[in-house]
Amino acid sequence: MTDKAASLMERIRDLEAELEEEFERRRALIHYEVQRGRVVFEQDIARKHAELRQKLLPYLGGARLSVVLTAPVIYAMIVPFVILDLFVTVYQAICFPAYQIEKVQRSAYITYDRQHLSYLNGLEKLNCVYCAYGNGILAYATEIAGRTEKRWCPIKHAKRLASVHRHYSEFLEYGDAEAYREKQTAKAGTPQD
Repeated sequence: MTDKAASLMERIRDLEAELEEEFERRRALIHYEVQRGRVVFEQDIARKHAELRQKLLPYLGGARLSVVLTAPVIYAMIVPFVILDLFVTVYQAICFPAYQIEKVQRSAYITYDRQHLSYLNGLEKLNCVYCAYGNGILAYATEIAGRTEKRWCPIKHAKRLASVHRHYSEFLEYGDAEAYREKQTAKAGTPQD
């Protein structure tokens, strides 16, 4: 990585830390704390949340037809999510130790806490659990794929991508054959043919 690229990456990390500080400041305004892994709101806030919960039947009755018709398609995604979860977990368990790749901690990507919000009705809570699982599994799989790519083909693409995983900045430039061969030689400990 060039000095300029390293400097930019450092600035990005600093901005991410600043953004997290802003999120923390906003969280403090909501008046909650985490006690033994569970979020606890101040009594007045908890009472207000309960008052704002919409009852299930009026909630369902107010649903648009497009929401009702697309819900089965959305919920059907649970099948590929579970299959992906199973396959990437097994893949990582078998392959990462063989190549000395650090394993991805699944629980760092999937967290269930929004269903404890008292202003959500039962269906909203179910939806929150579903979204946490689906997005968490995709992030978990992305990190596993990113670590795999870093091990086997750490070369940036020639075309710009809409989004990249966190390891991408460490990859070699597209077309830098010498750097690639040097890296492969160093990784293997022997010259490459």
